[in-house]
Amino acid sequence: MDDEYLTVSQVNAYIKRKLKLDENLRNIYIRGEISNYKTYPSGHSYFTLKDEKSQIPAVMFKGRKHSLKFQPENGMKVIVKGKIEVYERDGKYQLYATTITEDGIGELHIAFEQLKKKLDDEGLFDDAHKKEIPKYPQRIGVVTARTGAAIRDIITTIKRRYPHCEVLVFSTLVQGDSAAPQIVRQIRNAQQYNIDTLIVGRGGGSIEDLWPFNEEIVAREIYACKIPVISAVGHEIDWTISDFIADKRAATPTAAAEIAVPEINEVKYKVNQLSQRINKSINDKLMQNKQKIENISQKQIFRNPESIYEIKQMHLDNIIGRLNFTSKNIISENRSKLIKIEARPVLRNPEEVTKAKREIFLRNVDKLTILDPLLTLKRGYSIAKVDNKVISSAKDVETGDELDIEFDDGTVNTKVI
Repeated sequence: MDDEYLTVSQVNAYIKRKLKLDENLRNIYIRGEISNYKTYPSGHSYFTLKDEKSQIPAVMFKGRKHSLKFQPENGMKVIVKGKIEVYERDGKYQLYATTITEDGIGELHIAFEQLKKKLDDEGLFDDAHKKEIPKYPQRIGVVTARTGAAIRDIITTIKRRYPHCEVLVFSTLVQGDSAAPQIVRQIRNAQQYNIDTLIVGRGGGSIEDLWPFNEEIVAREIYACKIPVISAVGHEIDWTISDFIADKRAATPTAAAEIAVPEINEVKYKVNQLSQRINKSINDKLMQNKQKIENISQKQIFRNPESIYEIKQMHLDNIIGRLNFTSKNIISENRSKLIKIEARPVLRNPEEVTKAKREIFLRNVDKLTILDPLLTLKRGYSIAKVDNKVISSAKDVETGDELDIEFDDGTVNTKVI
């Protein structure tokens, strides 16, 4: 009976061989929604593909992911191409994905929208970062294919509109896997030259043809470029990441050339208009100044310049006369004051004046001596005080008050009974 039993490994291996023999499971397309998407350090991504009623585990190995143009996310409706096999260790079958595209939208469109959102979120599309396109350039650089309609249209348009402007072509591939690195290299190369404006672009084509201008490395190089950049990719209906990030977007290569340079006849017309305005302004100013000179020349001071000196001389004579008059008055007043001072008695007979003043002083001293209270005490009188205040009436004291009686030769303390 042992021969009738199989090991688990044998069963799983048998089922695996069976599935491999089923051609319908070797190259299968499955529509569903991504969930539980996770990428491990190995680079392999594991997820679940589900619909309303069921689900299937799936894996996409690192080597297959290089073909993806977008980043798969949970909730995406996708179509997964791959094969169904059994993972023997766990005894479960799963989908081994080789490609993933969004259901109803091409993968290039998904990649475009994802990169656009990423760069926009970083602020690389903001107008604040955009440089102004020079109005009158001396040298234009063009990063595009050396052959083709685009470069011919650009050169023809520039030479027709602004003949003296030099055009430098930085040749590059504009489609295919190698195009994006070359475009980046030529944008860097162009910055080594004295260029006023750089046009980056190509003629029309499919989305695959235009794809290099949707690559992130090209977008970031345009953003970092020190020269103002005009993006000119495809036709008017075509939009690329380069259009959003460049300093200016042109609908076509021809339109880019028209933006890059002015029309020479318009420039000549503006120069002519400015010249006429300048000449008119100069002539008007000359006429105004001429009239001012004529008006000034008619003034009295220029017709009779001596009059200004005559008036000033009269003012000077008047000032001198007033000065002489004032000085004489001052001298006369001071002389009168001096005579009065000299006539005073103190100057004529100072001894008599001094004697008279001494007598007056002595008389005043005698008067003050009579009023001296100390002399009163010497004559036998006394002075009564309470708290150092003189008592002039019996009404000013009461029984029990202490009095200080001051005599000529001392003071006695007493108490009123």
